[in-house]
Amino acid sequence: MTRRVFYWPILIIGVLMIVLPFAISLPSKASAGQAMLDNFHPIMQPASVKVTVDLYENTFLELKPVATGGIAAASEINGLVQGLSTALHMTPTQLDQFLGAKYPAFAQLLASFPKLVPVFSQVGPGLAHYKPLIDTMQSNVSNYQQVDSLPNFRLFIWFFEIPGVLIAIFALLGLVVGRQRRHDTTP
Repeated sequence: MTRRVFYWPILIIGVLMIVLPFAISLPSKASAGQAMLDNFHPIMQPASVKVTVDLYENTFLELKPVATGGIAAASEINGLVQGLSTALHMTPTQLDQFLGAKYPAFAQLLASFPKLVPVFSQVGPGLAHYKPLIDTMQSNVSNYQQVDSLPNFRLFIWFFEIPGVLIAIFALLGLVVGRQRRHDTTP
């Protein structure tokens, strides 16, 4: 009788190991975790993170003054066109045509500045927004590699299910064998 009492908590532990992973949605969460690791794999490689940091620091940060200047230049374009057309004895339309014929890229750039002001005004806040992401990526390359070296997350449920089933079988066998012995010894 005392041996059988010992098996009930073991059975409960085994059943909990079988049921709890499903109760906490471990299969779907583990699958989502593995999908996330798989998706981040190419991004979090040291060479990729280095390129991302380099682009941020040596390209995008360097373009911030262009964006700031572009905002200021957009408000000066009408004055520039008026001043140049007066100095060159042309109407503003003639100046636009002249620039379009002789300097088409510059003419397009001038025409685009007013349209780009909303974009330029987001460069500073965008750089500030992405700085923590860049820093986090850079400081977590080795952490990512360690987590990525774990077995596939989709296998984690089996780390609970297989031992849970074995423990439950062990406990049930103990209960059944203990019950049979009791019946066999009873006159």
